[in-house]
Amino acid sequence: MKRNSPFLNVLKGHWQLILITALVFLLWNTPVAVPLKILVVFLHELSHAVTILMTGGSVESFSISPQQGGVVVGRGGNRFLSLSAGYLGSLALGMALLILALRTRADRAVLAGFGGVMCLVAVLYIRDPFALVFSIGTGAAMIAAAWYLRPDVSDLVLRVIGLTSMIYVPFDIFDDTIRRSGARSDAFMLAEEFGGSAMLWGGIWLVLSCIVIVLCLRYWLGADSNLHFSRSAR
Repeated sequence: MKRNSPFLNVLKGHWQLILITALVFLLWNTPVAVPLKILVVFLHELSHAVTILMTGGSVESFSISPQQGGVVVGRGGNRFLSLSAGYLGSLALGMALLILALRTRADRAVLAGFGGVMCLVAVLYIRDPFALVFSIGTGAAMIAAAWYLRPDVSDLVLRVIGLTSMIYVPFDIFDDTIRRSGARSDAFMLAEEFGGSAMLWGGIWLVLSCIVIVLCLRYWLGADSNLHFSRSAR
């Protein structure tokens, strides 16, 4: 019997993730992808905020914008770690969501927890209208989906968010710190305060992000990552 080639085995075992990735690339510059991009920006700013809090500082405000920008204002904490946490932290959070979707049955709990975090951040730190509406609206939608829809739906949502983060972060690092090295990015501020250049820090983050993504795909996907939809109502 003729054996399938490694390429065909990968295609057969992961065609759904490949399709999601292709659709994200295809729709990247359309309005359809904008909410996902803003959600990844939320993860970026959340990583800053969590790092500030974990290193002894306090968060004064948290904001995201329709133009896919964001800012966290904090006091204290470890400045080196908090500046470095944005890109790499959002990548880690996105990968965690993907791995939890692939390897656990806690999809509903994870999605509802993510939604709860968005609502909590909104209540505690967000004051501007767009960020408030987006965070509470998206968070509430996640909680509702986890509560009322089938587990398969929660799993699929987590996969889309996780894959989008994995796609967006390296592109964003390159665009913010290498292609536009003069822009006031996290890497630019890190270079101002600790030396080096924005391109140097951006290059380090880009290499690290690519290595982590490759390791994630190599060791966590397994032979078959396809989602087998259930016919049950709940």
